[in-house]
Amino acid sequence: MSTSPDHDPETVQALQRHVFGTGESPVPDLAPENAKAIRRYVVRKPWKPRYLKLLGGLSGLDHRFEKALVRDARKISDEDLDRLLSCGWRPRLVAAWLIGIDRRVRYRQRLGDLLLDSEAPYAGQGYCFALARFAQDEDAEILVSYLDRYLPRRECYYDQDWAIGALLYLDDRLGTRHADRFLDTGLWRSSAFADVDPADCRNLITGLCATVGELADPRPQGRGGRGAGA
Repeated sequence: MSTSPDHDPETVQALQRHVFGTGESPVPDLAPENAKAIRRYVVRKPWKPRYLKLLGGLSGLDHRFEKALVRDARKISDEDLDRLLSCGWRPRLVAAWLIGIDRRVRYRQRLGDLLLDSEAPYAGQGYCFALARFAQDEDAEILVSYLDRYLPRRECYYDQDWAIGALLYLDDRLGTRHADRFLDTGLWRSSAFADVDPADCRNLITGLCATVGELADPRPQGRGGRGAGA
């Protein structure tokens, strides 16, 4: 791995850990502005890094963590999101969560491309969550394309569980039946995820979107209410 002479060994080692597991060159992570964004949004507390707490969802996390996540989703610039998405799976995972929470739909295609490429582990969880939050037909189409590509490949134990959960959630929201092509044909039962109940996957995504929605989505102005953004 090549590194810049401008970085001390401790910084290099820390950033190497953040890009471990990716198939791409880790050099972009060593750019000073990338490192700053990683420390600010991805790590935050070195003894309890944010990316690690996001793996698998928000189960068991305290309300303060969730509120801080929503604040950062509203605050982070597109420039910093672009930096994180150019790095390894840890920055990408967090970036996708922040994008989904703030519903920055302009990132739909980029997240879709990253999901379909599946070049790094775990980050796909965030991509699927973000697509579920966007909640449009285009997002369902991306998830269908992902499942079409990877579900028949039994050696690819990637994020198909998150994808089917997000797709079922979108079917519920949009009144569609995209997931039928995977569940009613036996494709799911013959996949690497045969022992995973798709209903559990849907419930996970539904719960995540509900939890985030309570904190992040504007509330209608009511009598005596404080209105959106309160």
